[in-house]
Amino acid sequence: MMKIGFIGLGNMGLPMALNLLKAGHQVSGFDLAKGQLDAFATAGGIVAANANDTAKDADVLISMLPASRHVEGLYLGDTGLLANANPKTLLIDCSTISPKVAQAVAAAAKAKGFVMIDAPVSGGTAGAQAGTLTFMVGGDTGAVECARPVLEKMGKNIFHAGANGAGQTVKVCNNMLLGIQMLGTSEALRLGIANGLDPKVLSDIMTKSSGRNWALELYNPCPGVMENVPSSKGYAGGFGVDLMLKDLGLAVENAENLDASVPLGKLAQQLYETHSKAGNGQLDFSSVFNLKK
Repeated sequence: MMKIGFIGLGNMGLPMALNLLKAGHQVSGFDLAKGQLDAFATAGGIVAANANDTAKDADVLISMLPASRHVEGLYLGDTGLLANANPKTLLIDCSTISPKVAQAVAAAAKAKGFVMIDAPVSGGTAGAQAGTLTFMVGGDTGAVECARPVLEKMGKNIFHAGANGAGQTVKVCNNMLLGIQMLGTSEALRLGIANGLDPKVLSDIMTKSSGRNWALELYNPCPGVMENVPSSKGYAGGFGVDLMLKDLGLAVENAENLDASVPLGKLAQQLYETHSKAGNGQLDFSSVFNLKK
């Protein structure tokens, strides 16, 4: 049994923390949302008074936060974790943030004697609940191996992508592709429906054809085609439009910094921004199926 601190008990963080509890670890957690803390406590988690309190006596500290600024705010500064936690605590940031920020925070952690890795995830809320997430990890090999027993309680696939920041780079590339896939899948289904096709029949055929992809096969955006996905639950839960928009922004920013060409990534960013501004920012990103032309 390890003592684990977990900061950020949202749609992804809460089921990840619950899987650590199921594995027999002692988990102390913190989140700004009372409802999330109540659910965590009901499952046997220890509710911490604040973020720094989660790191008290922790062997491992995991953070799962929305954006770069939240990670910087958590770890840096006089009131941050790096100034208050025990350097023997292994730090694992599972947020999806800028690779540059991940590198900067890891460097600050190293300067204070901490070992830190970035380990963003893929697999959605269903993967978080089932413990089948994919972890894309950046950091020293030794640190990754120390973290592996913990990550394996929350995920099925753990990939070491390279040095600090490499995990975030992989995640940015992956989510840009996912955003583009969801748009293409939605357009194909809409076109079929406009021609009078049954979207379930169309989906079944395309999953056995060259248009097959994750969004179509496991996260279908058309309501009623697939059970237990956000599209069949009013697009509630899951991965929000604004989070996808944030990730596309990271991808486009990274590409511009490196003079890399991502025209589809830029177009996807524009379309999700239009969808968000129409009042859909908190819905699951598959709700882009309903994007008006």
